[in-house]
Amino acid sequence: DLLPLDLLHRVLPVGSHQTLVRMVQSQGSRGLKLSGPPQALSFPSSQIFTNCNFFPAEFSIVVTLKIPILNPTKDEYIFTLLNGDSDELLVGLRLTHDKVHFLRRIDGKAERVTFRQVNVADGRWHTMVLALSGHYATLTLDCNVPVEMQLEKPFPEQMYTGGSTFFIGSRKRWSSLFSGLIRQLVLMPGSDASSHLCPSSEPTLSVLSVPQVLLHVPVRPPTNQLPLYPYDIYCYILSVEAELRVTQRVPPVCISALIGQVWFSIEKRSLFLCNGTSWVTMLHEKEKLDYVEDHQDLFTNSETFDIEVFHLPSLGLFIATANRDSRYGSIIYRWIDGRFERFQNINTFDAQAWKFFTVGKKRFLVVANSGGCDDKFELSVIYKWRVKKQRFVKYQEIQTHCARDWEAFRIHDDHYLAVANHRKGEMNHNIDSVIYRWNQHIKKFEINQTIPTSGAYDWEFFTIGPYHFLVVANTFNGKSTVISSTIYIWIGEKFQPFQSIMTYGAIDWEMFQIDNRFFLAVANSQKLSDSSTVFYNINSTIYELNTTSQRFIKFQDIATSSALDWEFFTVGDDKFLVVANSFDGASYSVNSVIYR
Repeated sequence: DLLPLDLLHRVLPVGSHQTLVRMVQSQGSRGLKLSGPPQALSFPSSQIFTNCNFFPAEFSIVVTLKIPILNPTKDEYIFTLLNGDSDELLVGLRLTHDKVHFLRRIDGKAERVTFRQVNVADGRWHTMVLALSGHYATLTLDCNVPVEMQLEKPFPEQMYTGGSTFFIGSRKRWSSLFSGLIRQLVLMPGSDASSHLCPSSEPTLSVLSVPQVLLHVPVRPPTNQLPLYPYDIYCYILSVEAELRVTQRVPPVCISALIGQVWFSIEKRSLFLCNGTSWVTMLHEKEKLDYVEDHQDLFTNSETFDIEVFHLPSLGLFIATANRDSRYGSIIYRWIDGRFERFQNINTFDAQAWKFFTVGKKRFLVVANSGGCDDKFELSVIYKWRVKKQRFVKYQEIQTHCARDWEAFRIHDDHYLAVANHRKGEMNHNIDSVIYRWNQHIKKFEINQTIPTSGAYDWEFFTIGPYHFLVVANTFNGKSTVISSTIYIWIGEKFQPFQSIMTYGAIDWEMFQIDNRFFLAVANSQKLSDSSTVFYNINSTIYELNTTSQRFIKFQDIATSSALDWEFFTVGDDKFLVVANSFDGASYSVNSVIYR
């Protein structure tokens, strides 16, 4: 016996040669849908008859197919072998709604062997084995009892195939093109292949030689693309179809019997494929920001200067509000059932900002308390999350001066906190802000470096390549808001000045990246010069890093009204900047703007 010859594999696309072949998954199994043209679904017989130009005298043909109910007057070809460039048929297999015809040429004439009452055109998968040996032809369907026919003449001992061509699913013409799905088409020389397939646990899908691409479940891609198949040469040419279900909310059940079914979720606008146990995402609509609408109003007992969003494992999403009134403190909210609910109250003193950070597995919240901003210091507090208590508890107090902001960051294996000290007393704005480093031995933060600042309001840490930067928003030097804010670079275990940028009452810096470009946006709040005239409707500026000059240069001015904050975010492929405008010189009721 010789090895099985996979005829179906020969018409799969190779390289850049594109045939109209589609992969279709139905009833949990895959087959190929042949859409023509017939010439593209053909190959010379010399590809399989490499050492001998004669068709084997004894052989089996194995076919696994799924075909819809056929019109009684219609017939379709599974394959044909045609002589040279003519339409002369040497061998073929043809179906009608209840018959299987084996076609052969003997003594220069076409003859037909017909098996009747063979119900394969019923919309289900079937595996059929046709075996010819001497004066007998045997048809085995789904490993059932074979049907044997005696032939008047045996198959020719020497049928010359030189120059002949196999056509899969046709007889070289569009008419009678195979309309179903074909999963397996194998020529097995010298053997009755039914003994290789039967008995079988899945007799309708018995496998002798199925193309590998039809055996594999698609792997989930890393992005929102179509599933990827094991062999790249098929990816661009083969498409997937499956039975489709559409639901509003509740997903249908996914079990092994439903492998290959597709579910479209209207709510999620996503397409899912059943892999037998769960629904795997195939495609989903790219997120797009059309507009922003109110979701929830949070009532706080006093002015809220800052909201910090953070996540705790197994508990989900939280926000911490920095409230001004010391009598009521600040509040932490937890996201429950689509809304933020009050979770914990913490005593704070004119709180300006919160910052959530981690050190190893420890989770912390630090608050910037500004107190009365008199000549004395006040205590800003670090709180640690206690898993057993399910609460944040006081962990460490740090002396600060009218603190406006905390920035937490990591450089190599060290953890740091930077506080923006705004002023001492009423007019002393030119004071030091402090960078603290985590001491692993005593488990506390200690002073690592002091940096002179002028009415500091914000720190922003960022990394570009191997370089670490820290930029301060200087607001007021006691006389003017038209002062320099400074970018520092980490060199020799400390931050050193890198670049100074003229700002106008800078309140906030926001660093963001778009592709390989790096930007810094400053929120300018007011322009106050020695003339004591204050301008609130001024430009805030976006700067871009010029890698040649190694400096941030002006990229764009945006008109703002006493801007207090910038935030960068993405929705799908779109990038956005939103500015918090606060005052236009006459009213605090002003629009904030989202830019794309």
